[in-house]
Amino acid sequence: MNPLLDFSGLPRFADFTPALVTPAVEGLLEENRALIERIAAPGVPASWSEFVRPLEEANERLHRAWGVVGHLNAVMNSPELREAYNANLPRITQYYTELGQHPGLYAQFKALKSGPEFGGLTRAQKKIVENELRDFRLGGVELPREKKARFREISEQLSRLSSRFSDNLLDATNAFSHHITDPELTAGLPEDVLATAHEAAQAEGKPGWRFTLHAPSYLPVMQHAENRAFRELMYRAYVTRASESGKPEWDNTALITEVVKLRGEQARLLDFANFAEYSLEPKMAESPRQVLEFLSQLAARAKPYAERDLRELTEFARAELRLERLEAWDLAFASERLRAKRFAFSDLEVKQYFPETKVLPGMFRLVETLYGLRIEPATAPTWHPDVHFYAIRDRAGIPVGQFYTDLYARPSKRGGAWMDDAITRRLKNGTVQAPVAYLNCNFSAPVGAKPARFTHEEVTTLFHEFGHGLHHLLTRVDDLGVSGINGVEWDAVELPSQFMENFCWEFEVLEPMTAHADTREPLPRALFDKMLAARNFQSGMQTVRQLEFALFDLHLHSDFDPAGSKTVLELLNEVRARVAVVVPPAYNRFPHNFSHIFAGGYAAGYYSYKWAEVLSADAYSLFEESGVLDPRTGQRFWNEILAVGGSRPALESFVAFRGREPKIDALMRYSGMAETL
Repeated sequence: MNPLLDFSGLPRFADFTPALVTPAVEGLLEENRALIERIAAPGVPASWSEFVRPLEEANERLHRAWGVVGHLNAVMNSPELREAYNANLPRITQYYTELGQHPGLYAQFKALKSGPEFGGLTRAQKKIVENELRDFRLGGVELPREKKARFREISEQLSRLSSRFSDNLLDATNAFSHHITDPELTAGLPEDVLATAHEAAQAEGKPGWRFTLHAPSYLPVMQHAENRAFRELMYRAYVTRASESGKPEWDNTALITEVVKLRGEQARLLDFANFAEYSLEPKMAESPRQVLEFLSQLAARAKPYAERDLRELTEFARAELRLERLEAWDLAFASERLRAKRFAFSDLEVKQYFPETKVLPGMFRLVETLYGLRIEPATAPTWHPDVHFYAIRDRAGIPVGQFYTDLYARPSKRGGAWMDDAITRRLKNGTVQAPVAYLNCNFSAPVGAKPARFTHEEVTTLFHEFGHGLHHLLTRVDDLGVSGINGVEWDAVELPSQFMENFCWEFEVLEPMTAHADTREPLPRALFDKMLAARNFQSGMQTVRQLEFALFDLHLHSDFDPAGSKTVLELLNEVRARVAVVVPPAYNRFPHNFSHIFAGGYAAGYYSYKWAEVLSADAYSLFEESGVLDPRTGQRFWNEILAVGGSRPALESFVAFRGREPKIDALMRYSGMAETL
């Protein structure tokens, strides 16, 4: 059997080859289309059992098979797999577009909604039907024939462009490396970073050190390299990836404009004024204006703090580092030096306390305490030797879910950190199908026999992604369409992930997951107190940077004309003039690597990080009131947020947990911006 078509258990990664993709996709699409014609035919009852369930099961098989292909394309990219993925992506896109425009299916869902059976469905099932009817309308089902065809064409084009954007960025990132042999150029760099760079050079048969644009190599250079010219060289290479500065075939410039144009056209086909309105239709936020007011309110609160942060950094750089003019490639370096002086510690010092062998068990222990669970290593086929697999069980030993961790960076893996679903919980033939998740990061791999060591920021990233994973894994919903993160409003999906980050600032959580590289001693309370004092170091600058991205995204998809005289970069500069305190050099091409909105699901939705941060901070404040490790509050969070998935509106779930609607106060307090400057 083609392993992609084996749905009896976990994905069979050991048996996968790119040649298997096309036969699996073609076979599944043929089966699904035949099924759809049967269940959408006149006379077939518009019932859950005879209509919705068969459709759900067919689409789940396709989602699981294609999910394996998409996952491997992201973490083990190769020319053969990329070719197979891109050859089949238009087929997948075409199928889902056809599905969303199928008049027979739409008629069946409408008949189910208005029929006598609807009242007897569970709340989750009712929500699925309502979501389906909304999504049919957003998919263009009510368009006339010629507009339907154009809508499908645009969907397929956007899918191809999104994949190409991601490929271009990965190729441009992998293409650059900088090899040095002069030890003076390595001054300031951490030992583990130098060891990795030396190994990379040796692998090419060269002496010295090899540095790349992958995060574990690039970020330490920007933070710690004392040689300014070295930092500038790396910075320029990083911020011009996938732009006109590199190979023409990797240039995302025209692609960006085309994506924005097509999204706008698609929205107007459905009588939305712009893509932002279309994007917000299934989200918590009601309109672009409401989002703009939210972001503007945050900017007004944050910008004075950001201006203060920059003023302090500029004065420090001039007085202590002899940098009369602070450039973009100096910011991370000067900031790290200022933090070390002000708070008497550095990231390098903290990193020595966070070995992977303590961090993961510590994170698992937190979850076990809050939710009464047990997380244990398990065995499963994986796609790389660095991948590990775990099982979650409840107090009674009953399986709850399973997940893979893939934590290290490599050239075949796209950048960033993300969670994805492999299998989603559902009730199938009277048996619960346990959910399975992928947790992916891009941390530095171990060097030699020593375990990998994480910065505190990387620990926070790991907690963030595990929060997404728990949202998927701890659902108790038995119906696929609203199980786990399915059906959750996109601007609320970051609530559980950002919520988890807060525990990274609790000593009783952190201390047991630390052991110094040399002494094996746990994190000292005195050092933690310094970290806590520095928690909001430059929070103003960090906040306006996020607001810059969110406002750029919102304006790009609401009031920007891609056919007009203004360029995308000019729009970004206008946004920066309003909220930014740091303006990068003119050659910076940030939009060309803004994968969240051009190759991810955050188009006209990047604001959701801040939107959900309000929810997560306010939710966490209840743990502060009851005790951060209080199992009763943990159980309540599980019951009202994690367990319900998308079976009810996110705001309703929040109110059920918190007892009231969200307030912005906790976020401003956690960010150190509670007072007006």
